[in-house]
Amino acid sequence: MARKKDINEENIINFYMEYVLTNGKKPDSVYSFSKQYNFTEKDYYEYYGNFNLLEQSIFKVFYEKTINLLEKNEDYQNYSDRDKILSFYYSFFELLTANRSYVVFAIGSQTKILKNIDTLRLLKKSFCNYIDKLDINILETNQDTLDKIQNKTLKESAWFQLVLTMKYWLEDTSPSFERTDIFIEKAVTTSFDLMNITPLKSVLDLGKFLLKDKSFMN
Repeated sequence: MARKKDINEENIINFYMEYVLTNGKKPDSVYSFSKQYNFTEKDYYEYYGNFNLLEQSIFKVFYEKTINLLEKNEDYQNYSDRDKILSFYYSFFELLTANRSYVVFAIGSQTKILKNIDTLRLLKKSFCNYIDKLDINILETNQDTLDKIQNKTLKESAWFQLVLTMKYWLEDTSPSFERTDIFIEKAVTTSFDLMNITPLKSVLDLGKFLLKDKSFMN
């Protein structure tokens, strides 16, 4: 059988997602994977050194598609930082929902270590750069060291919040994941209120919401 021509990164990602969802496991080797989908090992190695790097790239692609979608909205650039992040969350989780079976396969069993899971390495880097570019207002100290620490803490906190939301979404059984939408709004509102030093009402509101959600607390 003749080899397929013009194999690109998107082809390989689609083939891989199809393979793991059909077989319930990773391919045994790049050789067997490429042979099944009629392309060469060389085609594969032009993009990835192994399957772990491919899996990391898939979540980065989810991020990139989300950003591309947001940037097509002419009003997005005029949004406040809070609304930009909310728009990112809603778009990102809509994309995750469209690919939920794959996401569950890739990280569903590792929710307890999600913050540091290797599969999300490239997503973390991309998302933290996104947060950095938003130029969110923080308390200026006029001390470079302290300001750098604050910026790093801001990005790590934003990453933790995204991971926490992914964990919530993975465990959400509500119709159309509507409880995740509520969680997103409350969590983003709370994080901005904390930065503005007006946290109490939103913290209590988020706490009450989580306490009522017994499945998440367990």
